[in-house]
Amino acid sequence: MALNTTNGGPVGPSRRGFLSGAAAVAGLAVTGPAWAREPAGRASGRVEALLAQMTIEEKAGQLSCFADMIRPPIGDMNPLVNIRNAQTLTAEIKAGRIGVLMNGVGAQAALDTQKAAVEGSRLKIPLLFAADVIHGFRTVYPIPLAEAASFDPHLAERTARAAALEASASGLHWTFAPMVDVARDERWGRVAEGSGEDVFLGEILAAARVRGFQGKDLKADDSMLATPKHFAAYGAVTAGLEYNSVELSEATLREVHLPPFQAAFAAGAQTVMTAFNDINGVPSTANKRLITDMLRGEWGFKGVVISDYTADQELVAHGVAADDRDAARLAILAGVDISMQSGLYIRYLPELVASGAVPIEIVDAAVRRVLSLKEAIGLFDNPYRSLDPNAERTHTATPALRALSREAGARSIVLLKNDQNLLPLPKAGKRLALIGPFADDRDNVLGAWGGFFADRRLNVDLASGLRAQMADPNGLVVERGCEVETTIAGGFERAVAAAQSADIVLLAIGESQDMTGEAKSRTDIRIPPVQMRLAEAVAATGKPLVILLRHGRAIQLEGVVRDAPAILATWFLGSEMGNAVADVVFGAVNPSGRLPVSFPLDSGQEPFFYNGRTTGRPAPADPNAQEYKSRWRSIRNEALYPFGFGLGYASFALSDAKLSTQSLGWNDTLRVTVKVKNTGQVHGDHVVQLYIRDRVASRTRPVRELKGFQRVSLAPGAEREVRFDLARQNLMFVGDNNYWIAEPGMFEVYVANSSVDGLPLSFELLAPPT
Repeated sequence: MALNTTNGGPVGPSRRGFLSGAAAVAGLAVTGPAWAREPAGRASGRVEALLAQMTIEEKAGQLSCFADMIRPPIGDMNPLVNIRNAQTLTAEIKAGRIGVLMNGVGAQAALDTQKAAVEGSRLKIPLLFAADVIHGFRTVYPIPLAEAASFDPHLAERTARAAALEASASGLHWTFAPMVDVARDERWGRVAEGSGEDVFLGEILAAARVRGFQGKDLKADDSMLATPKHFAAYGAVTAGLEYNSVELSEATLREVHLPPFQAAFAAGAQTVMTAFNDINGVPSTANKRLITDMLRGEWGFKGVVISDYTADQELVAHGVAADDRDAARLAILAGVDISMQSGLYIRYLPELVASGAVPIEIVDAAVRRVLSLKEAIGLFDNPYRSLDPNAERTHTATPALRALSREAGARSIVLLKNDQNLLPLPKAGKRLALIGPFADDRDNVLGAWGGFFADRRLNVDLASGLRAQMADPNGLVVERGCEVETTIAGGFERAVAAAQSADIVLLAIGESQDMTGEAKSRTDIRIPPVQMRLAEAVAATGKPLVILLRHGRAIQLEGVVRDAPAILATWFLGSEMGNAVADVVFGAVNPSGRLPVSFPLDSGQEPFFYNGRTTGRPAPADPNAQEYKSRWRSIRNEALYPFGFGLGYASFALSDAKLSTQSLGWNDTLRVTVKVKNTGQVHGDHVVQLYIRDRVASRTRPVRELKGFQRVSLAPGAEREVRFDLARQNLMFVGDNNYWIAEPGMFEVYVANSSVDGLPLSFELLAPPT
């Protein structure tokens, strides 16, 4: 995998460093359709001709998105605001007062609705059909955080492509995904929807998912527009509390929270969604500096900006808008093109323009972008694309899609602990007890957003998956013991009896999917107390214990769970969860996942992430020392299981790490090589990781930063050389005046198995030639 080299540009002196670029951003070029790269104000003749004919009410309609109650969504709409019935929606579509419908599915109903727009409205402008297709549609794949554990962008691209294939066959053009928020506080429920705590991994997977959703041709029937969200810094909400405020330096915003968006745009994303949160007191949906000055001005983004659900109306609750009319004014002036669900644009834009509060040129520019987007995906030439009921019947829940769900699930599992090689288990000869609230549960395999459109008949529970691979399915005894947060009458007693009758116990515990996702922030990220009591009762039998952890975030592990001989992080893996877990438990798949988030020693460490900055009083090497250092009174400032960590049934050794040069020229490239050997007895995959540290800089720098990774698949005894390239662009950071700079000096390199180990090397970045 090539390393990130996005921060290039002309240079000039700044303090002891050198500036890169003129706009204080990484400088990624927006790619994709030609219309998205044209100067502001230009569009096709067809779009301009339409714009010239439109009334202000029709323009406001194109800038309005509503829940599709003509084909109502299966999942809950939250909150229920401004819901319009099918008859009202159809009438407004024919009046040209709606441009986008969201979260309705079904090709035939969409076809009929599109006919109302194309054949029943004055200007015959087709509708866009959008939905929250986050990690699958009818067939569900692992939650994005779990999939991030695969460290495999090709897999992420394949699952996004598969989701687009199913969703587009059901009459959808546009998905509100991927979520690219960098999340460093595991208390936040929406950690589950993203790629974790690392910027580089987030960039790589953001780009992969955009490519997957959109495919090679935006006009193809199976292409879905991708929407990186939430712009911006939603993952930095204070205390991990949903919808909360964000206090953030400009440098951290640009270094940590914006690069995944830039990567998504570079991969071709043509839309973006604003965030619910404010940043330093300015709500994102009213943030002109963020949307117009930075996104459009600095980055040159010409695509469409859509608000999150009623986020424009929420400007009143934020206290920056006096009323709904004022909220609509602030949002459109900030650069928000489409208002989602609130109805504020259709209600207030005509009067705001008539009064002069909003220039018509601002509205026209937004409409031009929306119409150009519809043109880019071929709706004017073929308004009925992706609306074929026959395709819906043949492209849904196919064997190939289910097989991909199973493969993705198995590749997302992380083996955290495996004392005395307890795993994999034999398929015969051992009596197994599967205990815990998730033992035979089919309702908590999909995870946040997974059940919105899912065909739940596809869900495979753990008991079914394990029995399907056992030589004697009767060799598995199943007892829940308790529910997720409550007891079951006699449950503990039956669970202990089951454990006593077995040779090995599999304990399926953790979070329900209702404990993760949007509006599911937690103050304490431990396993619920009732489940811990169950674990203690079962552990007291003395039987070997395998923990099958169910979760949508990093979890604090303690007591008998932490001390169990084997622990698998199994997340929420989607439709094929039971089969995927069984594949790993019985060794059909050698686990190769690596943690995209740090598992803390204690919930009180949050926000916790591997790449924090150095302090003037770093923690002492002696864990028992009580010095005046950067540590807690009771625990060290470290992870139980760090970012990048993961085991397998094979073992690997890194050796002979080398640099091609000890001095990196300003415009040159340095090559890092290392030998990787499978020292185990079975074939396996290993993720080789490359980290850097800027030894001395004008601003404190992270203790480590991921700059590359490669998956290596090796047979027992096989060895391979892995190569990484580093250039000056990989060493840059945001310096004075929020410019990206590179500073000559010494850098450390670690070729590693995780964020806390590795083979150390060092080199010097030379100053530019004079």
